[in-house]
Formats: sequence, structure tokens, C-alpha cells
Amino acid sequence: MTTQGGNFGSSRVIALPGDRAESDVSEPREYCVSVNKMASSSGSKVGPGGRRDEDHDSDGDIGCCGYVLTGISLFLCVITFPLSLCMCIKIVQEYERAVIYRLGRLVSGGAKGPGMFFILPCIDEYKKVDLRTVSFDVPPQEVLTRDSVTVAVDAVVYYRVNDAVYSVNNVENAARSTQLLAATTLRNTLGTKALAEILSEREHISQLMQGALDEATDPWGIKVERVEVKDVRLPIQLQRAMAAEAEASREARAKVIAAEGEQKASRALKEAADIMVDSPAALQLRYLQTLNSISAEKNSTIIFPLPMDLLRGFMK
Repeated sequence: MTTQGGNFGSSRVIALPGDRAESDVSEPREYCVSVNKMASSSGSKVGPGGRRDEDHDSDGDIGCCGYVLTGISLFLCVITFPLSLCMCIKIVQEYERAVIYRLGRLVSGGAKGPGMFFILPCIDEYKKVDLRTVSFDVPPQEVLTRDSVTVAVDAVVYYRVNDAVYSVNNVENAARSTQLLAATTLRNTLGTKALAEILSEREHISQLMQGALDEATDPWGIKVERVEVKDVRLPIQLQRAMAAEAEASREARAKVIAAEGEQKASRALKEAADIMVDSPAALQLRYLQTLNSISAEKNSTIIFPLPMDLLRGFMK
């Protein structure tokens, strides 16, 4: 017998012995059963995300004793009316939901609210769940990167309760569990990255963390909306080494730039000397321009011009 199927909403095909192979799609199947039809016949529904509504409807049969206690509670509410309204009527805000338990079992219909709802005293208890977005800081985590560098990294996580029933039933403390999981996910994610990647790819790392946290907290009814890496702290010795490396690199670039400037200047001086050799008057004009510059900058300096023709006799 061969079966094909998966989650709710898919179909299951049962091939009896003697049928043709599954690749022969031209022959009509006589034994096709839809899982949705089976679920509807059994009274269960498939909700968003593949979750069944019967997971939220767990009150079921409370037994004979439960029915007796419920009747007694209703009787007490009737005979103490209207004073019993103070204990039976509860109100939750627009951003809150109430998860009600009757004799320890979840009341059908899921979470109640917003607004006013009714409970039975003595046998019902409820828990409020806040649906607003909550943020918390992930404490600095000492992480050993892929290239064996120890860094301290902290982050901030934004999340909200997506399903109030799952956040109460499936985990003892959804907020605390999410914080611990965020710290672990931060260490595991950064441990696979090199230091250069951590410093330059923060947005990509944040997206990886958000996807991992969202997938892990989905059974708890938690939706992780955003994760941001706040700060990356390097050891003092590593900071000094990186600063020395950057300084050496800047000095090397400065020397190269200075050498290129000297090369261009010497080339320009050579071209100017070639021009002055062909024109003695140009050399004389340059000489006078130099005297003018010296007299303007340093007035205390006395210069006596000496013609070069007087020295030619001594040079011979």
C-alpha cells in the first residue's frame, strides 16, 4: 500500500494491491480521501498556519463531578444576583486577551476579548496576555568568531504574542524563554562568522537571527518582529593592534603620495631648467622673482645681488 500526503489541506491516495504504478496518472483513482473532509466529518477545523481549532477547544467532557460543580456555581450566581456580577463579569483592554480555564481545562472558543466576558466563580480562572510589541536587550555575549577572535556583542529584540492560548499552554514563561533563546541564538549565529563579517554585515546577521528566533518561538505563539545588533566590543589588545595596522597603512599611503609628488615636481623642474638654458633672460627674471619673495616674507634679511659675470674670471 502506498500513501501520499502531508499536512492538513493535502490529499491522501491509497493504492490497493493490483493497481498500476503511481506514475500512471491517466487512470482515475477510486480511493482518494481528502483530509479536510475527514476533519470536517469529525468536527475539527484547520486554522491559520496549519493549527487545528480543536487544539484551543480542550474542555471536552468534564465529567459528572464537573457538571455538578458547574450547576452549583450557576445556582450561586443566580441567588446572589446582582452581587455575583462583580465576580462573573471581567473586562480586558483592546491590546489584551484572556485565556479561561474551567476546572483546569481550556474553555472552547480560544482567548476572549477585547471587552467584557463572563466567567463562573470558584470553577473558572483566567490569565491575561498582552499582545503589544515588547522589546528587551540581549546581555553582552562573549563570542568566539570563526577566525578565533573573542568579541562581546549585544542586541535588542522586538516581539509580540501572536497566539495567546499557545503562549500560556505551551510554555511556562514566554517572555523569559524568548530572552534566553535570543541570547543562545546570538552566540550560535556569530560563532559561524568572521570578525570582518560581523563588523560589515550587521543587517544580514540580524535577518538570520530574526528568522531563527521566529521559527523557534512559533510553537509558543510568539512572533519575532525585529532583531538589531547594537554594539560589537573588541578586546583592548585587538583594538591597539588594529589601530597600529591602520596607522601603518596610512603612513605607507602617505609616503607613496609624497614620492609621487616629488617625482612630478622633479619632472617639472627639469622642464623649467631646459627652458632657462635656452633663454638667459628667463633665468634673470627668475632670480629677481626670488629676491622679491624673500624681501616680502623676511624683511630683516639683507641680500646683496652679485652679478655672475664678476665670478667668471675667478672660475677660469
